Amino acid sequence: MSSPNASTPGNPTPAVTARHASALDLSRCALLLCDMQNGFLHPDGCYARGGASSPRFAPIIPRLRELALAMRVAGGLVMATQFTLVPGRGGEPLIADHLKSLRPFLRKGDFAPGSFDQQVIEALQPVDIGVEKVGYSAFYMSRLDYVLRKCGIDTLIAGGVVTNGGVASTVRDAHTHGYHTLVLGDGCAAYREEVHAATLADLGYLTEVISCAEALSRIRTQAHRVP
Repeated sequence: MSSPNASTPGNPTPAVTARHASALDLSRCALLLCDMQNGFLHPDGCYARGGASSPRFAPIIPRLRELALAMRVAGGLVMATQFTLVPGRGGEPLIADHLKSLRPFLRKGDFAPGSFDQQVIEALQPVDIGVEKVGYSAFYMSRLDYVLRKCGIDTLIAGGVVTNGGVASTVRDAHTHGYHTLVLGDGCAAYREEVHAATLADLGYLTEVISCAEALSRIRTQAHRVP
């Protein structure tokens, strides 16, 4: 028997319970693009070089692009997290032990500040604010919480890669910090579908999981209500 929050072929996101449904106040809402960077997604990026790219990532790009365009038109904020490998002595990247083991191909210059790998992919440019991150969660030792509060943001619409990594960790931390969150079920992706689906089902207990089409409809509806 499937979980009531499980995804199905006809419904790529877990069912949303009525208690989560809410209108969007675009003046207090930001679209958060998680790790949609050249290093992870571009054919010339370091993950492609290391054989760690995935064809599962490409389909979410046009959906997120459409949402980003709609947010800009509506006057909403478009933000992006940017995974960064901080250069240490001699420019060698400071890489966490688990990541060094998982991605041994990472080398000097990969995801360095200002590098090609670190930049948000062209299809999603421009973003209003980019936030460097050094761990899975974009809240960990970053300026994200400060920026959100200074901009008056209390709601995040999150999508990107990977569902069970940067997206899930950031959304859980956002919840802990008191933000309302919505996760784009078909606007994020993982290396394996079963991991993606299981993560969304798990997140459904603390966030609202919706499709990109539903998010787009809410943004456009709310934009039309603003005088």
